[in-house]
Amino acid sequence: MSITGEFVERLRTEFAADPKNRLAQNICTKYDPKEAARSRSALEEVNHVFQHKVDEVRPRTCQGSTGRCWIFAGLNAMRIPLMKKLDIEEFEFSQAYLFFWDKVERSNYYLHTVVETARRGEPVDGRLVSFLLSSPVCDGGQWDMLLNLINKYGVMPKKCFPDAHNSKSSGVMNTILASKLREYTRDLRHLVEKGATEADVESTIKDQMTHIHRIVSICMGMPPASFTWEYYDKNKAYHKVGPVSPLDFYEEHVKPHFNASDLVCLIHDPRPGHNTGDAYTVDCLGNMVGGRRTIYNNQPAELLARLAAASIKEGNPVWFGCEVTKAFAGKLGIQDPLIHDYKLVFGTDVCLPMTKAERLMHGESMMDHAMCFTGVTLDDDGTPVKWRVENSWGEEYGDSGYLVMSHSWFIQFVFEVVVHKKYVPEEVMAVFEKEPTVLPAWDPLGALARV
Repeated sequence: MSITGEFVERLRTEFAADPKNRLAQNICTKYDPKEAARSRSALEEVNHVFQHKVDEVRPRTCQGSTGRCWIFAGLNAMRIPLMKKLDIEEFEFSQAYLFFWDKVERSNYYLHTVVETARRGEPVDGRLVSFLLSSPVCDGGQWDMLLNLINKYGVMPKKCFPDAHNSKSSGVMNTILASKLREYTRDLRHLVEKGATEADVESTIKDQMTHIHRIVSICMGMPPASFTWEYYDKNKAYHKVGPVSPLDFYEEHVKPHFNASDLVCLIHDPRPGHNTGDAYTVDCLGNMVGGRRTIYNNQPAELLARLAAASIKEGNPVWFGCEVTKAFAGKLGIQDPLIHDYKLVFGTDVCLPMTKAERLMHGESMMDHAMCFTGVTLDDDGTPVKWRVENSWGEEYGDSGYLVMSHSWFIQFVFEVVVHKKYVPEEVMAVFEKEPTVLPAWDPLGALARV
């Protein structure tokens, strides 16, 4: 069908004939359509009071103009048991420290992936290499990638390695790194085409990584090999830790209270052919040569919710991945499928007519943000009703940085939770022993690591 003048005139006439269209137009041309569609009745049913809550701590964290949410969510969960043990009121781990090493490690991983794909015979203008070249170094990441960094480099207090401009606003640094990595892609592919030896390829990558490390160090500052941390506890008593390396700090002071390796990642992917009880991974997705692979253990959403609630009831926060922008009233901090009544404004609903599987299949949904569950309310049968969420966007959103999520939103838009393996049934843990199905690099399950 071509759009004819007659058809356009019919559209204009039908639009103008409905006074509700004219009212909606008056409002939406002046205000944000999401604000215009916000449901008053849904808003009146929301409150930030929860049956079960973990110990909440300060300060509220803010990732700035970066995709570091996965690091923030992990370190926000990690700091709670440490602060309780040390009896301190405020504490942050250095997100910039892990961000620094992720940039270095991920660049090295990317360069080795370039060599691997060249040896596979993937053409530079084919879908896979074109996809990799579109964003050679990203800010996002997955739980297994966070484990790689923690287990190799440890952690440190933020006061000992604070944010730099480029760790809070990474766009320009990423542009510089991406330019160099594309240049190095050309060079490495030429080496492979010429039949260079493995030693020659590795020598070239080592030289390239010298330049990458220099760029990251100039932009973010070079993390110290060791540090001394001084602090006051709640009774104003002075304490000192160090000099100590970040890895020893993790092993000796953090790991006894929060062993990141004891936590496992479960996902909910309801697409046809993506079976419950199977394991998946994504091609070319990772951040460390020789590091652990990103493995997805596919389970029902209801199981993810039950395990997350069990963790919270015992005082343990839960790292999770979701699609944050859908059905989300940002400033109010409300995540609920009913918070926006688009049908009232536009005469048609938005997003919700598709199932979770259909949204994944048609590019309407993907996992793009990580946060922490810190509270839950259950009904008389033990089924979750709503969730308290610690975000990393500062205190301006929601209840001083905390969001409230309805359980119906959880089912629709949460894709992944990370819980201690003690909560996970044996048959679910056994899935991690399966050889995972490899999904293509552009699969939406890899999106959180591509932001």
